[in-house]
Amino acid sequence: MEKSQFEELKKGVQEIIDFIAAKDNKSANNRLLEISEKLDDFLDHTDEDEDLIEISKYQVLLNQLFKKINPEGE
Repeated sequence: MEKSQFEELKKGVQEIIDFIAAKDNKSANNRLLEISEKLDDFLDHTDEDEDLIEISKYQVLLNQLFKKINPEGE
């Protein structure tokens, strides 16, 4: 997977964090869904161990952000 794809994920995660900080949970949730879809797409198209490890890190981070945005789901 190209480094630019991980940079795109990183920027998207930062946007989610910025939305959370601004207490804009609706935008944060929408952006989280977009990034999750991209991450799933990346996962479907890679078989490199290094990429799979990096993708799993983003999956864990997105899961934690989801819980932060939607605390009633706990």
